[in-house]
Amino acid sequence: MAEITTSVNWLAVGVGAFLSYLLGWLWYSPKFFGTKWAEGVGVSLAGSAEMPIAAMAFQALATFFLAWTVGITAVNNALFTMILIVVTILLLMTAAGLFAKKSTYAITVEMGFVVAMTVIMVVCQGLL
Repeated sequence: MAEITTSVNWLAVGVGAFLSYLLGWLWYSPKFFGTKWAEGVGVSLAGSAEMPIAAMAFQALATFFLAWTVGITAVNNALFTMILIVVTILLLMTAAGLFAKKSTYAITVEMGFVVAMTVIMVVCQGLL
């Protein structure tokens, strides 16, 4: 258990998770990819009176866990392990998106977001 908590840069984990979560608000906004992404997954951004709280909570939790994983791999100088983890996530997302019959655009937007999040988290580990 100590290998996943010892020497982890918790400041970088927290900042990386926070910045990545904020990126999601921008990424999926109508100003960026949100409108066409919503069409590709069959949801409507406009007119939804209530926020999807459960989805947002799970996204926040997953974002923290990804940032923590980046932190662990940073401590252990395991960048290639992090790359393998992200590639695995992308392949699973693609499979799930294809099963759900999402558009190629929507799948690509979702995968791009995971890559962008990971880059932010790695940069935070390097800078903080």
